[in-house]
Amino acid sequence: MAALTIEPLHADFGARITGIDLKEPISDELLEEIRAAIDEYSFLCFPDQSLDDDKLLTLTKALGEPEPSHVKLGQEGIIEYFGTIGNVQPDGSKIGNDHKRTIFQTGNNMWHSDSSFRKVPSFVSIMSAHEVPDEGGLTEFVSERAAYNRLAEDEQAKVDPLIAIHDYVFSRSKVSSDAVTPSHAASLPPVGQKLVRTNPRTGAKNYYVGSHAKQIDGWSLEESRPLLEDLLERATKPEHVYAHAWQVGDLVIWDNRCLLHRGSGYDADKYRRRMRQTRVQGAGPTLAE
Repeated sequence: MAALTIEPLHADFGARITGIDLKEPISDELLEEIRAAIDEYSFLCFPDQSLDDDKLLTLTKALGEPEPSHVKLGQEGIIEYFGTIGNVQPDGSKIGNDHKRTIFQTGNNMWHSDSSFRKVPSFVSIMSAHEVPDEGGLTEFVSERAAYNRLAEDEQAKVDPLIAIHDYVFSRSKVSSDAVTPSHAASLPPVGQKLVRTNPRTGAKNYYVGSHAKQIDGWSLEESRPLLEDLLERATKPEHVYAHAWQVGDLVIWDNRCLLHRGSGYDADKYRRRMRQTRVQGAGPTLAE
């Protein structure tokens, strides 16, 4: 890691990285250092980057295959690699707390891993901060790798072979009964994911839960919920949380294979928030890992 300056952010995970300008072409050597840092730290914050959409997509493609937005694809059949997190619209106007789009995004305030409801879930999410509220709007993260390591050996042995069913409609129905359109729901049928995943480069294990994880394959919903809720609760205790206070210009990469995150909310009537996000597809279905 000679080229990058790395400052750890939390005892379990996370690093602030300087010494690189992500707007410039990235050498293969630096790209490999970033990949190694993702494997080690799971969450990387590169301050003072201010990447526009073109540069953001270039970085995304350098890390892998961009993941199409499931919302655009499911609702409109359109391939779109960008998502906007916040209340600033493409024309620059701001929507408030009661707008349907704002309410839909409150689903992000539940602990989740991006695209765990897709057959091939996300590898990383990449977020570029353009406008941030003066108050609120933090994003909280926890490590499911650290949480797995805190389990007793018999608990690890119990969860290691299990498969969890992840269901987007299940999680979004907690926000609103009509939060997902019929075409969107049809595009995202429930999928099985390994409950315990292994990093292919390091061998590190983590469990893989969150709001989209509905039940254990072969178990009833009533049997499944206590285990899934217990794993989630243990991972997200306050002492395990890193809360990221966004600054304009932040470029953050987080590893969806082993991190959970959630939004903390902000006053959309009072403040503007505009974050542009892309995602990199995973290497394949978790069941084939």
